[in-house]
Amino acid sequence: MQPETGLRHLHTTPVARPEAIVSGDTWRITVLTDALVRIEHAPGGRFEDRASAFALHRDLPVPELTVDDTGTHVEITTARLRLTYDKGPLTTSGLSVEALGGHTAYQSVWRPDQPRWDRDGNSAGLVRLSGTARTLDTADGAVDLDDGVVSHTGVIALDDSTTLLLTDDGWVAPRPEGARDLYVFAHGHDYRGAVRDLFRVSGPTPLLPRFALGSWWSRYYPYTADGYRELMERFAAEGIPFSVSVIDMDWHVVDVPARFGSGWTGYTWNRDLFPDPAAFVAWLHDHGLRVTLNVHPADGVRAFEDAYPAMAAALGRSTDDEAPIQFDVTDRAFLEAYLDVLHRGLERDGVDFWWLDWQSGPHSRVAGIDPLWMLNHVHFLDNADRREGRERRPLTFSRYAGPGSHRYPVGFSGDSAITWASLDFQPYFTASASNIGYGWWSHDIGGHMHGVKDDELATRWVQLGVLSPIMRLHSGNNPFTHKEPWAFGPQAQRVQTAFLRLRHRLVPYLHTMNHRAAQGAPLVEPMYWEHPEAPEAYRVPNQFRFGTSLLVAPVTQPADGRLGRGAVRTWLPDDTWVDVLTGTVYDGGREIVLWRDLTSIPVLARPGAIVPLDGAHVPVNGAEAPSDLEVLVVAGADGAFDLLEDDGSVPGPGGPTDVPTLVTPLRWSQSSGTFTVEPVATRGDAAAARASAPGARTWTVLLPAVDLGWGGTASATVGGHPADVHVDAFAPLPGETGSTGLAVRVADVPADARLTITLHPAGGEVALAGNDTGRLVFELLDAARIEYDLKSRVMDVATSGHPLAVRLGHLEALGLEPALRSALVEILTARG
Repeated sequence: MQPETGLRHLHTTPVARPEAIVSGDTWRITVLTDALVRIEHAPGGRFEDRASAFALHRDLPVPELTVDDTGTHVEITTARLRLTYDKGPLTTSGLSVEALGGHTAYQSVWRPDQPRWDRDGNSAGLVRLSGTARTLDTADGAVDLDDGVVSHTGVIALDDSTTLLLTDDGWVAPRPEGARDLYVFAHGHDYRGAVRDLFRVSGPTPLLPRFALGSWWSRYYPYTADGYRELMERFAAEGIPFSVSVIDMDWHVVDVPARFGSGWTGYTWNRDLFPDPAAFVAWLHDHGLRVTLNVHPADGVRAFEDAYPAMAAALGRSTDDEAPIQFDVTDRAFLEAYLDVLHRGLERDGVDFWWLDWQSGPHSRVAGIDPLWMLNHVHFLDNADRREGRERRPLTFSRYAGPGSHRYPVGFSGDSAITWASLDFQPYFTASASNIGYGWWSHDIGGHMHGVKDDELATRWVQLGVLSPIMRLHSGNNPFTHKEPWAFGPQAQRVQTAFLRLRHRLVPYLHTMNHRAAQGAPLVEPMYWEHPEAPEAYRVPNQFRFGTSLLVAPVTQPADGRLGRGAVRTWLPDDTWVDVLTGTVYDGGREIVLWRDLTSIPVLARPGAIVPLDGAHVPVNGAEAPSDLEVLVVAGADGAFDLLEDDGSVPGPGGPTDVPTLVTPLRWSQSSGTFTVEPVATRGDAAAARASAPGARTWTVLLPAVDLGWGGTASATVGGHPADVHVDAFAPLPGETGSTGLAVRVADVPADARLTITLHPAGGEVALAGNDTGRLVFELLDAARIEYDLKSRVMDVATSGHPLAVRLGHLEALGLEPALRSALVEILTARG
């Protein structure tokens, strides 16, 4: 157990192996992997072996490399790059790095200070692949984004010349001036490989606590303890679950005497609102919620604070003159007292982690030391529980502070405007952040400020939030900008409620993806990561992969007024695709406009996809491992998924594989129509792993767009013995309409027993059913605000027995409005 006081240290291995280094008097090149090199130029000949805010680990296995030194130039070649250097200052003529091998762009060469070819696109069809930005504060739409470590050209550099250094004693130091320190990623179009190498050098994304994956409630509002409890009870009564309770700044005293300045910074409970803080937080814990408080540290500690005397004593200062204790991240003694005095007492009241709402820019008393980075760093490391001899998995909630920030999740993207433009930018913003390894953004779902009340906008934002890394409803300090679903019209309320329930049902899938993210694969990926050579993948910036099994294309534009549906331009790669929220089946290998009413957005999966879900259709607060699991399986190809559940402890040096973990293999065999749940396996401490999930479960297999047909049956075995099986139909997950699928349930299966569920369709092999085109066309036309006679004519043409090409040509001749024509084309061509 670590002591209660003092700053924690990061584990670093910053000194590279000698055989990876090629150097001269003023230059040094370190080959970190076969596609990543570090290039230093120091006019004084002094090179840096300390860790930086970005680079923690340079002691990596050395790849095969050759060095050709001609005296005037040095050339270093690995399997994936060629570096040529004239041993002088780093110039466009004297230094180049070329990506080798396949999957590179035309002339995949990087030179220092050369304008990026792909920044604005060019005749070669290259596009800029961005990283992320510090904040979306005040954003109403797109903002400029920094670079990541992937490039359509195949080579890109990360400049680490000015980031602060980490010293051996766990403190920080500014960089010496004049030196250049570059990391050149020459991965070609191996975008996943580039991000994995980023993690090798910078450290991995940590495992999140499971509770972070449920929904968060957040509102800037002066709640009372009683009012907040009543709100949480109303949510429970409505069947809307949450796992995190965010208390914005009015938890502390904000009306302060004028001589002390503003009330933005505060550490003293407002006891007019919260007379017994510990009891209030305990009540939230008892109701399945973890608690975070908002803090703005910029104004330091002033004399009105309860903690002022103890803070002054810790720093050896007098309280006689009520002088403020200035906030100073460059003062180690201050930071230690800041954590041990200001925050530890509040943590004893039950606060689980901190929302660092820092807004004072990147500057401090020491050049290069960014207060935001320092706060993220020390708070995250400090957040592990050091009481009762154990640690908990740390968490903090703050803005992005540059490369390496992925080590300090979760990200707070800032205060965005309540507009369609803000919503439309957020899917792209989230996916692009993975290009710098930043995978756990939390947005203000619904927007923070300005805008107008709009049921459709609010609902579309909730739908995006549910299929985002972190789902946090939020609104600003305005009595009219609340985000409770019942604040909107009946349909919006129903849909938002259904999607918020879906978020908690997704936690088993999300937590497995949490483990995957800690091993180098962010939850959200741009489409071009998997399809780097497909031009279409770069033309759908708002579409993304959501873990291993799902593809999401959120609707971020208002609905067409006559159709009542919103559109999203989508690319479906080669394969068959099933919308798991509607049951509609599509042929892939094309770009298509998908139309959805307010009840749904496109969430697609290919055959063989497996998605484990909490079986409770109305989940409760919290995010515990459920005893009832439903598993969504898309028929048509074999599938495999290993469900991971763990005991919540902090990983050791080996990363997530060091955590006691329960592994439940889920398998689908297309040829035999059999779904199998293998007996659980354990990693690490077996007893701790088994305690992380129930000893027996009810399993239900959901197969969208599958029908056994008349006379079809299903059978099951548990541990090799026949078991009772219940077969039923199921409706789409959160939707109100759409095709049904098949649900097959077996109850009370011991964790150490093998479960098999075998389908016996009347027609032979399990297959995806065709779409009910007539029903889909009728639903479209029935809701459309067009003439009744035209509806009948369109229905007759669309459902006639003529070949598809004839029907499409006939519809074209009707002179239909573009939106209606597009929606009909989607339905008629969904599955050929």
